Amino acid sequence: CNLQPKDAAKMPESAWKLLFYTLSWSYGIYLLFFTDYTFFYDPPSVFYDWKKGMDVPTDIAIAYLLQCSFYGHSIYATAYMDTWRKDSVVMLLHHVVTLTLIAFSYAFSRDCQMQGELAQVAWRREVELREARLVRRLPRDPRGPLNPLCSLCPGRFWFRLYWFPLKVLYATCHSSLQSVPNIPFYFFFNALLFILTLMNIYWFLYIVLFVAKVLMGQMQEVNDVREYDVEDSRKT
Repeated sequence: CNLQPKDAAKMPESAWKLLFYTLSWSYGIYLLFFTDYTFFYDPPSVFYDWKKGMDVPTDIAIAYLLQCSFYGHSIYATAYMDTWRKDSVVMLLHHVVTLTLIAFSYAFSRDCQMQGELAQVAWRREVELREARLVRRLPRDPRGPLNPLCSLCPGRFWFRLYWFPLKVLYATCHSSLQSVPNIPFYFFFNALLFILTLMNIYWFLYIVLFVAKVLMGQMQEVNDVREYDVEDSRKT
């Protein structure tokens, strides 16, 4: 593909994550729209008839295994394999929080179906961003316009800033208490979910910075504003 050396080094990371999120997103679509689960259209339903020690359905357990193994690997990959970026520390914290949520949710059988909802919110956005990052690494005419896929996909961040609070946080913070007044680990799980929300806002600021640089003419081609400049990298 005649990639620049720096882009060739980053291509495997983007390609691998695009592959994983495409597969996991597809499985999420299956759970949400091709099974009898109603928690996408009615998120509070995840708490209906909830009881301690309930069995986790096999298809949901597969989603747990898929996500848990990926985020377990991602902690190692972010620290030792992936390109180190300005938000890598926050990314490590994100993976730890997410892995904790998934593992404890499965262990306590608290809200097993909600994992499908969480996955849907994250997977759809990730598939778009990973595809955009792959495309922007391909060589193009520097005098040409910005690739529209790269420019528009970050705008889909509303899945995390709007859909996540509307669907997930509302169900876990409000609806859960109505269905199960004494639901265990209420503050523990919701605290972790709110930490993820703060991280989403933090990453959205990078998108705002990117758009601002494009509008002010400070960026002639699509670059990841999270990455260090050459001079910054030497200092680091």
